[in-house]
Amino acid sequence: MKIKSWFRKNWKEIIIDLFLFGFVASLVVAGGLLVWISTLEIPDLSTFDERRVEQSTKIYDRTGEVLLYDLHQDVRRTIVPFEDMSRHIKNATIAIEDDQFYNHIGIDFKAILRAAISNFTAGDLLGGQGGSTITQQVIKNSILDRDKKLSRKVKEAILSIKIERILSKEQILEIYLNESPYGGTIYGIEEASRSFFGKSAKDLSLAEAAYLAAIPQAPTYYSPYGNNKGALDNRQRLVLDRMRLNGFITIDEYEEAKNQEVLFEPQAVTGIRAPHFVMYVVEQLAERFGEEAMSEQGFKVTTTLNWELQKEAERIVAEKAESNTTRFNASNAGLVATDPKTGDLLVMVGSRDYFSEDIDGNFNVTLSSRQPGSSIKPFVYANAFRKGYLPATVLFDVPTQFSPTCEPTSLSSESPCYAPSNYNHKFVGPISMRNAMAQSLNIPAVKTLYLAGLKDTLKFMADMGLTTLNDPDRYGLTLVLGGGEVRLLDMTYGYGVFANGGVKAEPRSILKIEDSRGNIIDESEVKTTQVLEENVAYMISDVLSDNVARTPLWGANSAINFPNRDVAAKSGSTNNLRDAWIMGYTPNLAVGAWVGNNDNTPMGGGLSGLITTPMWRAFMDVALLKIPTETFPQPQINTSGVKAIIRGEYIDTSLLLKAMEEKDPEDKEIKIDVATVYNNIHSILHYVDRENPTGGYPANPANDPQYENWEYGVQKWNQDTFGVLLNQPISNNELREED
Repeated sequence: MKIKSWFRKNWKEIIIDLFLFGFVASLVVAGGLLVWISTLEIPDLSTFDERRVEQSTKIYDRTGEVLLYDLHQDVRRTIVPFEDMSRHIKNATIAIEDDQFYNHIGIDFKAILRAAISNFTAGDLLGGQGGSTITQQVIKNSILDRDKKLSRKVKEAILSIKIERILSKEQILEIYLNESPYGGTIYGIEEASRSFFGKSAKDLSLAEAAYLAAIPQAPTYYSPYGNNKGALDNRQRLVLDRMRLNGFITIDEYEEAKNQEVLFEPQAVTGIRAPHFVMYVVEQLAERFGEEAMSEQGFKVTTTLNWELQKEAERIVAEKAESNTTRFNASNAGLVATDPKTGDLLVMVGSRDYFSEDIDGNFNVTLSSRQPGSSIKPFVYANAFRKGYLPATVLFDVPTQFSPTCEPTSLSSESPCYAPSNYNHKFVGPISMRNAMAQSLNIPAVKTLYLAGLKDTLKFMADMGLTTLNDPDRYGLTLVLGGGEVRLLDMTYGYGVFANGGVKAEPRSILKIEDSRGNIIDESEVKTTQVLEENVAYMISDVLSDNVARTPLWGANSAINFPNRDVAAKSGSTNNLRDAWIMGYTPNLAVGAWVGNNDNTPMGGGLSGLITTPMWRAFMDVALLKIPTETFPQPQINTSGVKAIIRGEYIDTSLLLKAMEEKDPEDKEIKIDVATVYNNIHSILHYVDRENPTGGYPANPANDPQYENWEYGVQKWNQDTFGVLLNQPISNNELREED
């Protein structure tokens, strides 16, 4: 009570004391800050016209001897006066970079505060979102080092205020537009305008200017020649939105520019080897170190690329793609090779010709999301094997309606029904998962996905590296037939997990990075994670390398058969033949190939194997000569106590064995009730609870929503096959044939 009373009497004095304390503390902090600022060495603006010495980043193959690309060996910059620049590029740049350019004194306090709060929230006070004005960027690009230090930020702010007293706003903007990087060796708005649109900067249209203003924030990422064209399009629309909001353009101008189709000139790049791979690496470097560091720090980047294999791959892809264009209307192709043990990207061919205008050759198809067709099936079977199913497990390849809302008798696939067929429109009846996967049969594959579980299989695929299948609600059972979209690069790494006994090696394309003095500033390590049970991986490899199992589809002496090497392979294509794939691997090499058209138009004629295999086989023949011979370990399978249908028996053979034991040796006929056998043939859902397939038998199989439809197809096959034998004896010869 005394304390409360004291506070009531003295609350005014307390508030005054706290205020005075805060004021004094602020003066101390401010004084300390001023003292610290006074100790900083601020460069003299007389050095403004002296540009830093740029030391270009050089990218090498895995030997460190073959130069793939010198990023800035041919820097192109054309200086033009302010009046020779389109008003649209001036306004577009101000709108997206610094809309208060004409109102501030060189720094924008609101923008700095906004960026500081955002970066503090993100946990990176000096990184992340920028609050720099155009004036600050001019200083940063011209005088200061670009290290992320508070002292550099302070120097930048002081010099920005100073330079605003010396130069006019127009002069500062002119310097900025003449100095800005637009990707690769292109610097300045005039060079960018001529490189991208074949015209001078003074002739840029509004839509073109908006594109150019969008690029400098991240020139590598927003390159119109890379794989992020969609992101560039979105940012161009953002520039137009900002211009409209700032009153730089009218509504009519805005609508016209937004709807204008802008065409970019073909990319002009010389002196580059493995261009798709190099650009893939450059994007990683830019994201990690920043555009400026790559142009100034003189990095030597040793990559994972095997130049000898890359040369052969480029030659083979070009030759086979030319043939495919004529034979199958397939104008493009891509190929990727990785080392499953290390995760090293050894080969990346993103198109038949990087410099081709006809096919947008600079677009890297290995990073493009496409439908994989049946090449996705091994991931589904692998997840089923993880749950206790085996390569010998029997499924019925019979006409089946998979939608519980549709009648079992219906074979329609019109929504909401779904009754797929096989590639040859034939059905083989009971078949093992081994043969179903090797022969790429669709009905057993859809059943396998149902048994494995859609959401669980998607999660498993993500663990294997297929990161683009991230929307479970979008997919149904069609996923196993290629209903999702994946990248060739990710698929190759995913198959590499099978090759490496279930161990996923994290993808890497850079081995080490050295600075200009030869000091190693980064050296990557092999990072691995067991994402799949070892024995399951061996099962998949055993099936995909089983030439007997795949013979009905491929023939005994097919192009995917290597008599003296263990090679697993799986092809795939979409129903409309827009994409054709083949994936394959040995224990120490994974190779994926894709054939199709960049614009997603269908190919014509031929199965996917005919289209993709010659290219894949030609590369494998070269590559296998350069790597050691290794074999796949045999899977260990114990069927003791395993349900008959899981271990490979769909007929209760104990009935037949008992009849053989009891028959009279002189009797040429076995007295067996065929109806007993007939009545014991069912779909796998009759025997397994898919939530616990290796556990007990389901109390009521009909509770499964798919049971009625699956059972109908099986019983129809059963009637067609065994119905005529009811109540007829089976001869010894027939029994031996059946057995």
